[in-house]
Amino acid sequence: MANVLITGATGLVGGHLLRLLLREPGITSITAATRRPLSPMPGVTNPHNPQLLKALAQVQGPIDIVFCCLGTTRRDAGSKAAFIHADYTLVVETALAGQRLGATQMLVVSAMGANARSPFFYNRVKGEMEGALIAQRWPRLTIARPSMLLGERKAHRLNESLLAPLFRLLPGNWKSIEAKDVARALLAQALSPGEDGVAILSSARLRQMAARQRTAG
Repeated sequence: MANVLITGATGLVGGHLLRLLLREPGITSITAATRRPLSPMPGVTNPHNPQLLKALAQVQGPIDIVFCCLGTTRRDAGSKAAFIHADYTLVVETALAGQRLGATQMLVVSAMGANARSPFFYNRVKGEMEGALIAQRWPRLTIARPSMLLGERKAHRLNESLLAPLFRLLPGNWKSIEAKDVARALLAQALSPGEDGVAILSSARLRQMAARQRTAG
């Protein structure tokens, strides 16, 4: 049985994950810290504040597992500074909130190509975020690196719409992946016995894990 904290529950992957958590008998309690209030859901505690850091400060323990599904683009964020705040600062602060409340496992949605030394801003920030979480020395840390995410977003992203048909045809890690499959894989990873330490799940690996969950279900 596990008590869960999730951030990013209003997003593409996080929304799917929240619904899976609600149906999972191994989950004792769910705390979803958000900027905007969620629709009331039995079994979900929803501290919310337009400043997510203030919502996280309201979270009460105990917490066993932390899921972070936060993520945006530089275009949607509006500036480099705002992107760093969303995809680095808030992710790191989510992890710290979980540690403060006793969590021993952290799972985060990063991105394919994350690399702290990348010349590309997006990939570099994602890589720096991963490095910061690793430095927190979690007993068990899972980093998911999906390719292009597929699914119905509340806000339309033109570049993704244009590139989606191409990414569906690409092989291996480059092939696009359904957001709900990322959520399935994250939950399976969280509830599996697994080894301690850092696990990095490639996009191809996420698809394989999700396929096994669909078959088992």
